[in-house]
Amino acid sequence: MRQIWKQGDWAVYRKSKRSASPGKRAEKVIASPKGETYTYIVDKFWVVEATLPGNRLRLRTARGKTHVIDADDPSLRRPSLFQRLFRRDRFRIVERALDMPNFAA
Repeated sequence: MRQIWKQGDWAVYRKSKRSASPGKRAEKVIASPKGETYTYIVDKFWVVEATLPGNRLRLRTARGKTHVIDADDPSLRRPSLFQRLFRRDRFRIVERALDMPNFAA
């Protein structure tokens, strides 16, 4: 099922990471064979800055970075009700940085 995204929509991107010390939001943590590093997944809370041709989205992070990804990327989804209620501060930080009205509230 294809999702329709528009500017200002809240988005959650499930990002795979690797480091020597996973943060407190890390999920599905897997140690490397020698235990020196860990692979894990972190939910990133981004806002759609623009819809682009070719079914692509430009997403903005809380620190002002932008990412261009396919709208059909399986790692991209809308926030759950829990995330909308308890993580809304993360989305609002991005909205303030973009100077956007609060479309998704």
